Amino acid sequence: MEKTMDLLPSVVVFLAAAHVIAVVYWIYRLASDRQPERKKVQ
Repeated sequence: MEKTMDLLPSVVVFLAAAHVIAVVYWIYRLASDRQPERKKVQ
């Protein structure tokens, strides 16, 4: 059980970091997709 309790915080941090990176990448993709559309409209 001790090994599991030591490993748990690392797993939580890893999952949190993965979600943050995924959200940032998703927002970056949306921003990069919207820019050409705005230029075409103008």
